[in-house]
Amino acid sequence: MKLIYSVLFVSLLFASCKPKSDSTANQAFEKNSKTVLTYFEGVQAEKVDYSSFSKDFKSLNTWFGAKDTLSLDQFKIGDSKALKNFNFKLLDSVPVFLPGVNSLTKEVDGSVRIYSTWEISTEKTDSTEAKSGRLKMYESYDFDADGKILYQQGYGDFTGLMNYLTSK
Repeated sequence: MKLIYSVLFVSLLFASCKPKSDSTANQAFEKNSKTVLTYFEGVQAEKVDYSSFSKDFKSLNTWFGAKDTLSLDQFKIGDSKALKNFNFKLLDSVPVFLPGVNSLTKEVDGSVRIYSTWEISTEKTDSTEAKSGRLKMYESYDFDADGKILYQQGYGDFTGLMNYLTSK
């Protein structure tokens, strides 16, 4: 009987030493995922609201031959040109959002990673036919303490798709 009580006591001791779960990062991830989805909706509607972006925002430019990072103003200019020339449609009814981790601590930190598929198209003009292509993307978004997008990077074959869409 002493053995049973000893095992029970040790089990309770180990169970009580388990660290409490902190849901702060998961709550931030849920909120930040909605922020990214709102940005995507703005791109599709050609009316992007940049109020959810930090004034210190940087975007890693992953296009071939491009400058390494873009400021928010440069990012807005790029968006403006893209939205003027192309139509964007998110093909995923529910995009795959994944929680990101801090690169140093490897702990979930509220950042957002996303896999998505976009259809990007041009309209028919007098001299060109309408064209469209699908672009599979992987993107990550980091947020500042105020929940604003601080850093963005995206990976997909932008250069190949743009060359296809703009070729005669």
